[in-house]
Amino acid sequence: MPLILNIDTATEKAGVCLSKDGQVLGMETNPNQKDHAGFIQPAVQRVMSSVNIPLSSVDAIAVSNGPGSYTGLRVGLSTAKGLCYALHKPLILINTLQVIATAAIEALKESSADHLFCPMIDARRMEVFTAVYDNQLQEVMAPTAMILDADSFSAHLRQNKIVFNGSGAAKLEGTIENANAVFSNAHYDVSHMITTAEKMVQSALFADIAYSEPFYIKEFFTPLPKLKSD
Repeated sequence: MPLILNIDTATEKAGVCLSKDGQVLGMETNPNQKDHAGFIQPAVQRVMSSVNIPLSSVDAIAVSNGPGSYTGLRVGLSTAKGLCYALHKPLILINTLQVIATAAIEALKESSADHLFCPMIDARRMEVFTAVYDNQLQEVMAPTAMILDADSFSAHLRQNKIVFNGSGAAKLEGTIENANAVFSNAHYDVSHMITTAEKMVQSALFADIAYSEPFYIKEFFTPLPKLKSD
């Protein structure tokens, strides 16, 4: 099985882990979102040193590519692309929502087959980045930005139990009442990238290093500064 360096700076907690055969060989996390840029490259060095494996030995580099924090996504992808260029290694892009859903799927284990999974990333106010997957991470609803209300997911909830998790799930829990809505406290970390990353390596689903961009969902917008009047 491949030796993969996994990088995640998409949300509040950043992480780096080295994995092989579905197992974590070394891992570091950082809960301070404002420090992701300063954390990530030293963390890569510490993880590799902790297991006494040279960085040149990895088979691929995987990064959580969005949606998520605009700044965090740029930090993670630029780090991964730089390493891939320097080491001549393939790049793997993993959707952050799939990683969050993986945490809920693994928490349910065998009973996950009876549920759909809806990861949510808080996007401020009542908006979230979200998607719906089955327990094999096949898309039931494509990733989107959604403003939550009492009717959110009503069509899916009529026929399925849906497990909601992630930083935006608490907003929905206080908004809808439905017996088929299950709210999970399963929290994800960088280790939940491993299964998807290994499958993508085995299928050679590699990204174009030169042209890869973060998956923002919503267009990145920076307001122009106001001009001072005389």
